[in-house]
Amino acid sequence: MRITLLGTGTSVGIPMIGCTCETCRSTDPRDTRLRTACHVESGNLSIVIDTGPDFRQQMLRANVRHIDAVLWTHHHFDHIMGVDDLRPYFFDCKAPIPCFAHPESANVLQSIFPYIWGKRKAYPGTLRLYPAETSFRVKSRYDKPDTISVTPIEILHGQMPINGYRIGNFAYLTDVSYIPETEYWKLEDLDLLVLNALRPTRHPRHFSISDAKNVAERIRAKQTVFVHMSHQVLHARESSQLTESMMLGYDGMVLETT
Repeated sequence: MRITLLGTGTSVGIPMIGCTCETCRSTDPRDTRLRTACHVESGNLSIVIDTGPDFRQQMLRANVRHIDAVLWTHHHFDHIMGVDDLRPYFFDCKAPIPCFAHPESANVLQSIFPYIWGKRKAYPGTLRLYPAETSFRVKSRYDKPDTISVTPIEILHGQMPINGYRIGNFAYLTDVSYIPETEYWKLEDLDLLVLNALRPTRHPRHFSISDAKNVAERIRAKQTVFVHMSHQVLHARESSQLTESMMLGYDGMVLETT
């Protein structure tokens, strides 16, 4: 399984408009961050996690030629507003693209995009939206034999329930501020954990770097990669303070696991 971090930044992106801080002026390419998203390849399967406002740019940069499914972590702007740019993936394959989200986010997505999922559809049959509460399988839209199981992990973003996802020995959790005790068993025996670490100081709706470190130490994945970082995180400085099993992600980073 091959995982590409399409973006590793917060909702405003890095550099932030109008900011002249050290990170926003940095010449280190790892400090330039599009909105957080991920691409997962397993055999012939191609899965995208989140479609933010940078989605088109991210797909072109990563040369993603087909998509078999979309997983949304939640319905905030920086994770969904590139949804219209999924349409080209329907042009060469008329099979609907299955899209999965936490049930509450699925309801909000339907209200935000009535022209996709409402009564008068502008793009009939292109995207199918499913609530993700229990494990489900993703299969190829292109008549390939590949399938893979996905397990939703219900976490909290402030007071809002959202989804993380486990695929094989890889788990992806972003925008999380709390993991319920009942969900930790889904995170056992991971090879790779991608986890949000917003900034050095505390935040009510996101893990700080120290929060993320503590959670990573509890989960004990073989490798943990931090994402969804603000401009308060200078890559070189924060990386020097991490243990061998933890690292900061960066846009375009490619990771491999089973």
